[in-house]
Amino acid sequence: MSGTERTAEDALYERLAAYEGRPAAVGGTGKDPVNLPMIRHWCEAMGDTHPAYAGPDAVAPPTMLQAWTMGGLSGHTDRSAAYEELFALLDGAGYTSVVATDCEQEYLRPLRPGEEIGFDTVIESVSARKTTKLGTGYFVTTRTDVRADGELAGTHRFRILKYAPAGRPSREPRKPPARRPRPVVNRDNAGFWEGVAAHRLLIQRCGDCASLRLPWLPGCADCGSREWDTVEASGAGTVFSYVVMHHPSFPAFDPPYAVGLIELAEGVRMISNVVGVPYDKVRIGMPVRLEFQRVDEELELPVFRAGGED
Repeated sequence: MSGTERTAEDALYERLAAYEGRPAAVGGTGKDPVNLPMIRHWCEAMGDTHPAYAGPDAVAPPTMLQAWTMGGLSGHTDRSAAYEELFALLDGAGYTSVVATDCEQEYLRPLRPGEEIGFDTVIESVSARKTTKLGTGYFVTTRTDVRADGELAGTHRFRILKYAPAGRPSREPRKPPARRPRPVVNRDNAGFWEGVAAHRLLIQRCGDCASLRLPWLPGCADCGSREWDTVEASGAGTVFSYVVMHHPSFPAFDPPYAVGLIELAEGVRMISNVVGVPYDKVRIGMPVRLEFQRVDEELELPVFRAGGED
């Protein structure tokens, strides 16, 4: 790096560091009070069945701390001028991309349904310029103090990287297309993949209590029996939940794409891609239909096509 580049970098960092300690949001309020429906949705999504989060004396899971302060699809309306200036300065210097890197939370007391949420956020730190695999940029850490009915209930630190994406050298040799990862096939699930090869989606059925299970397991989770046979899925299902993958970009995958938790007509669920509809049109409850997609010369996978009603 030349002396001129070093001077410019030092001057930018000096301007960025001047925002440390300045507010990012003052007197922010949660869009909703702490409430049971949101707690229930969170617990269902996370698979958390702890009894403390249900019933008349329910409290919110501690890890929901940030959820009560989020701006939702409409975004935040309480950002400070200092926060906007900091990010405009980074954008103007070419650090236009952003990725969340980590968060830290401290819990002081439980949050209870009906409590109104308030918060203040401060720009806690801006790192010196760092070079990562994604590119070169600056780590910005904000600290949010969360209050419930005016009482401090927890602290949430959130760190992002504002960066300029790394360029690929123009003379880099073209790599052959990447192949999808191979499924791990073992003695416990070999029958499932044999079924896929024959275009059959096989579900295990307990030989004692007749419970269905997917993915395949060596024993029944309900009664412990090791006896089992299989039933073939009809192929009908609905989207129980889903995520849209944007980042990171894995070889052989072309983001964005939708990954769904599919509830089969037989009552079991499996994770697979949702195809046949743009990723942003996938919806919970959408009917889907099983099909088998060849991804390369050696591998076929079960996927689910949207609009799968007969």
